[in-house]
Amino acid sequence: MTPTLLHTSLIAGALALSPQAFAQSSEQSQEEVRKLYSGRMMPDEQVELSRHIDRLFPTRTVEAAAEPHRFGEREASLENFSLTRDGVTYDIHDFMALNRVSGLIAVHDNDVVFEQYALGNTADTPWMSMSIAKSISSTLIGAALNDGHIESLDDAVTRYVPALEGSVYDDVSVEQILLMASGVAWDETYADPASDRRRMLEVQLAQKPGALLDFMGSLERAAEPGTVWNYSTGETQILSAIINGAVGKSAAEYLSEKIWAGFGMETDAKWWLDSEEGQEIGGSGLLITLRDYARFGQFVLQEYRTPNVLPEGWVAESARPHEIGGEEVEYGYSWWPEGDNAFSAVGIFGQWVFIDPDNDMVIAMTGAQPKAEAFEIVPVTQFFHALSDHLAQGTR
Repeated sequence: MTPTLLHTSLIAGALALSPQAFAQSSEQSQEEVRKLYSGRMMPDEQVELSRHIDRLFPTRTVEAAAEPHRFGEREASLENFSLTRDGVTYDIHDFMALNRVSGLIAVHDNDVVFEQYALGNTADTPWMSMSIAKSISSTLIGAALNDGHIESLDDAVTRYVPALEGSVYDDVSVEQILLMASGVAWDETYADPASDRRRMLEVQLAQKPGALLDFMGSLERAAEPGTVWNYSTGETQILSAIINGAVGKSAAEYLSEKIWAGFGMETDAKWWLDSEEGQEIGGSGLLITLRDYARFGQFVLQEYRTPNVLPEGWVAESARPHEIGGEEVEYGYSWWPEGDNAFSAVGIFGQWVFIDPDNDMVIAMTGAQPKAEAFEIVPVTQFFHALSDHLAQGTR
């Protein structure tokens, strides 16, 4: 057996363990998680791991609907579609291959008009969500506000998370957490073992109840709350704690109630926990099928037009740039504005939920890009804008 095949075999063997056993297993197993974040996995290793992230840490099930939300089906041709960028022209085949896309689906006016799988995936294959979980967590904050569990976004974080009283988060509001404008110092560099993001991962690997909140409370202040923007996965761990404290349910239970079962997801999702039976990891670790990524986008698009689960205007507020410290920042409530009224949930290694209200379009993608940061050969945002325009025009 070649070294690569042997290494892949070892991963497959580790993944066969129960979630509890794997989370507390040998340093070799934990090293696989570190390799993923460092961008040091071979392609076949990464694909295998991306389908089975529920084996890395304990999870809680997000229950799906008994009757799923149904999409219609209309086939749209991409034969004449391409994007030219910096003198290079890319078609759909280039995009799928060069960006290591494992699944791509486009939904126009609630009809699936394009759906393609790669890297051995099918419609039934679950795939890891990293930071798309952030957008899901922020959406649950909106639901909690609408339900009256959260009185105001101006409320102090500590009103709902007493464990952070007396910490650097004492004067931080719920909205400042949504905007990642707490002023708390944070380094999100995924590949640097000394960064705050990687320190957070090590705390997660230790699987000690409450340790992640203790870690967040131990951080230092870099600026006054609301004056600077700094992308932080740690902030969305606090969102998870706010949901739990405000609603009195786990984030997974509330997600099932309001969206997964409430709107009509087809497949149970699984969500990483900070410890056995503990709190959900608010910024990563959801395992979702591609069609349910698209259903989440369709839910948000429908709430944009006709609010029901979320407050009036919540989606538009979530999706727009915000002024922080006197400067406009291209970030919303854990969503990325994409120009021309579109916006996205984005996860490292290549997951996207792109929502284009002007075209009544949702595009969802899963992928296995080799590095966490800034690694896309075909520019995704530009490609999705062009694809959305093409598909909308072709199906009218």
